[in-house]
Amino acid sequence: MNKGLDKYLEEIGKAKLLTIDEELELVKAVQQKGTDCDEMKQLEKASARFVVSVANQYKDKGLTLMELVDAGMVGLRRAAMKYDLKTDFKFIAYAVWWIRQAIIQAIEEKK
Repeated sequence: MNKGLDKYLEEIGKAKLLTIDEELELVKAVQQKGTDCDEMKQLEKASARFVVSVANQYKDKGLTLMELVDAGMVGLRRAAMKYDLKTDFKFIAYAVWWIRQAIIQAIEEKK
């Protein structure tokens, strides 16, 4: 691995995991303010390990791990904007579909 990726992985390993309530508060704020806000940055940081784990499933498909993670973060942002706050299931369970779709789209665009 390269040093930039190693540093990124080390940094996200230190990020505090969110409670369900904290996650929902951040998503609510993102929906009100848009994805260019501090709450989105917090949500991305707290969800980065999950995005990396999903991105790892798509290694060797033509993109670097960081490119896959970047695409996954695009999916996470889309999920935050579209998530129904009244639903019964966890945000991250909803977001995984959007994360995967964004990664698959990035792979397809690279071909």
